[in-house]
This record gives sequence, C-alpha cells and structure tokens, in this order.
Amino acid sequence: MPGGAMPSNRAAITVCIMLATIMQALDTTIANVALPYMQGSLSASQDQVNWVLTSYIVAAAIMTPPTGWLAGRFGRKRLFLASVAGFTSASMLCGMAQSLAEIVLFRFLQGCFGAALVPLSQATLLDTYPRERQGAAMAIWGMGIMVGPILGPTLGGWLTQNYDWRWVFYINLPVGVLAFLGIGAFLAETRRDRAAKLDWFGFGTLSLAIAALQLLLDRGEELDWFGSGEILLEAVVSGAAFYLFLVHTFTTQRPFVNPRLFRDRNFATGMLFIFLVGIILLATLALLAPYLQDLMGYPVVTAGIVMGPRGIGTMLAMMIVGRLIGRVDTRLLILFGLALTAWALYDMTGWTPAISEWEVVRTGFVQGAGLGFIFVPLSTVTFSTLPAASRTEATGLYNLARNIGSSIGISAVSSLLVAEMQANHAAIVQHVTPFNRLFAAPAIAHFWSPVTAAGRAALDAQITSQATTIAYIDDFKLMMVIALIAMPMVLLLKKPARDPGPAALAAD
Repeated sequence: MPGGAMPSNRAAITVCIMLATIMQALDTTIANVALPYMQGSLSASQDQVNWVLTSYIVAAAIMTPPTGWLAGRFGRKRLFLASVAGFTSASMLCGMAQSLAEIVLFRFLQGCFGAALVPLSQATLLDTYPRERQGAAMAIWGMGIMVGPILGPTLGGWLTQNYDWRWVFYINLPVGVLAFLGIGAFLAETRRDRAAKLDWFGFGTLSLAIAALQLLLDRGEELDWFGSGEILLEAVVSGAAFYLFLVHTFTTQRPFVNPRLFRDRNFATGMLFIFLVGIILLATLALLAPYLQDLMGYPVVTAGIVMGPRGIGTMLAMMIVGRLIGRVDTRLLILFGLALTAWALYDMTGWTPAISEWEVVRTGFVQGAGLGFIFVPLSTVTFSTLPAASRTEATGLYNLARNIGSSIGISAVSSLLVAEMQANHAAIVQHVTPFNRLFAAPAIAHFWSPVTAAGRAALDAQITSQATTIAYIDDFKLMMVIALIAMPMVLLLKKPARDPGPAALAAD
C-alpha cells in the first residue's frame, strides 16, 4: 500500500495522525485570545505582539509546498515523526519564552515543523483506506481541520483565564507525545527516493512570494495598505518572485511544483474551490468573535460557547456525508453545502446587537453543517483522479491554497470592516445637527442631547455601534456572494466514477 499502512492498524493509525492534525489545527487560532496577556507579560506593543501570529503563518506557508519532496526524499514516517517532535518541542519553548524575540523565533519554528502535518495526515489517510472508504476517511480528517480553528479560541480563552497564557502552548505536550509514540508504533515507512533533488530556485522564489504576500496581508490594514512604502515593497517582491517562479516552472525539466498536476480537471477545480472555502471558513470566524465580544458584550468564554455549535454542525455533517459518498453524487453534496452556507450568511445579514443567543447558535450550526457538506466531498473528488504517487505533493498544494485563501479572506474582511465603519459613521453623523427635530423629543434629548457633553458621548457611542453593525452586515453579504459565485463551479468537476457496490458500503 502506498502509505505503508497495514489494514489491521487502520484505526490506530487514524487516531494517531488525527491527534497530530488537531494539535496543529488548534494552534492556528488558540493563541489569538491570549495576545493581550502576552503583550503585558512580554512588555510588547500591539504591533509587536502581532508578530507572534505573523511568524507562525509565514513559516507554515513557506514550508507547506516542499512537503511532497521531503516525504519522498526522507520517507513519510520519518518526516511525520520529525514534524511532531519539532512542533511539540517548539510549543514547549514558546511556553517558556521570556522575551518577544524568543517567542517570535519559537513560533516561527513551530510553523516550520507544523506545516507538513496537515498534508501528511491527508495523504496518509487516503493511502490507508481503500477507495470505497476514502469518503469516510476524509470526513474524519476534515473534522480535525475545520473544528480545530473553531474550538481554538474557546480553549485558548479558557486556559488563559483559568491558568496562564503559557498553557495554550504547554497543552500540546501530552498530545504530541501520544501522536509521536503512536505514529512510531503503527505507521510503516514509505519508499524513499534518494535521488530526488529539490528545485532550490523554484522553492526559493515561491517561498519569497508567499512570505511577502503573507506580510502584505497581515500588516496592510495597520499600515494603510498601498499608502505605505513597506506594503508597496512587499507587493513588488511578491509579484516579481511569483513571476520568476512561474517562468522557471514551465521552462525547467524538474520543477518544484509539477505543473502536470493541474492538467487534472478535478484537482485544478478543487484548488480553486478550497481557496474560496478558506476565505469563507476563517474570515467568517474572524468577524464573528469580535462581533460577539465588542458589539454584543459577551465575555470571551461565553462567545466561545455560543460559537461551539458551529463545530458541532460541521462534525455531524461530516459524519453524514461520509456515509452518503458513493450513494449520492459528490457534486450534489458540495452544491447542498454551498446552499446551506449561503443561507446562513444571508441570515447573518439581518443581525443586530439585540439578537438572541439562540439565533447565533442556530445560524452557526447551519453554517458549520454547510461547510461540512462541502469539505469532505471536495477533498475526496479533488484527489480521486490523481495517481497515488502524486498525493503528498498534491495535498501540500491543496492545503497551501486553503491557507492563502484564509489569509486573503481575513485581510479583505478586516479592511472592508474598518473602511465601512468609517464611511457609515460619517454618513450617520451628517444627520446629527441642531436642526434635526428628532432631538427635540424628550426621550431622545434626555439620553442623546447634542448640546451636552454626556449626551454627545452617548450619541457618538450609539452612532459607532450602528456604523459597526452595518459594516459587519456588508462583510456577511460579501461572504454570501462568494458562496453563491462558487455554486456554478460544481459543473467543472467531473462526475466521479461509481464506487463499489452495496457490500463495500455496508462494510463502511
């Protein structure tokens, strides 16, 4: 078997690699809520402490593409063990860091080691299970990938509030040790290609393009985008490096990224799909947490609790769709998931700060279910027509597209939110004049009188709240439009070949 998996060890292998996957997926968001506590402990400014997130994102983005070459050169099991050991060790170093420079360096190392975990786990599961059970395997894998970022802020907030911010990193130690021991015991090694050579020019130019793009996206809003010399420089570097990468890829004999992969229509379409799914998944999460905490006044733990059913919806949908694959056309499942996602986002365009907790829970559950119906069949159909030898490289590119989509989505909605808040505030303020007769009403004059300092402060707070609410609604509309645009793309996917008959499905 390509992955080196023994059928009798499938359950044990699945548990071990999912521990590693969930550990890495949680760390993409678990540190976010702890940043204010880190800032005080490490004596850092708001701008400086954000590098704790940026360093991890940049490192993971750079080291995801070479996963296929590393697995081929050194063996998948060796790479898996090195990644788990390195990620766990870097997590412990992050928890012990005594300065900002130390934690930024250790987070960079954490991102480097963790980058391979997700594509390796996906490729291993695809090779461990036969074709008729790959839908169920992708459902299990998808739970860890999608539920991790959803539960990360909740777990991080609870650990920070009840213990210390350092525990958001220490929590990885028992998980990492169990994953390392399990992978070492149950996963067999794959064949090694000792003659494999890395296309260093292709790797270097792609890494430079990704790193510059990530920095541009991460710092653009803070530095006023292209009004900043730094952002302009990063845009030029990213564009030039990507151009050199493309020219080199199509002119060299052994490129870093095999362009023949994109001749497979399902893989090429799946890459575009997962890019859009990445935008919707984490960008919506990036909007929801501050909406609940800033506009609705929820404590961080309460916000995490009401967001939790989103993850439950995802898990339930993945369990259901894992059974439906083989019985129902995967394209219809993806279309149904996009429809659920668009419906939930449409519902969110009617939100106000006065909505009930039940409304947040219900909408989050529906949206989570929609993403669950998209993710599993999309992962299955994207790789269904690729040869097994290309899976590790293909899964690395697939996850890179998801990560870049998430970065672009978060930056886009954050920038749009700020711009819309300012525009809406200016538009509403135009109606606050001494000639507006509404301010003569006793009830309004008592609370929002524009002629008293207290009244003006209360009035400005109310205007800011209204302007912010409208800005969030505009962002939710943008996410809904992206989901609707993605629907016709289902037609680009080839109809999958029919899976084996009822006997195999009954065994599943």
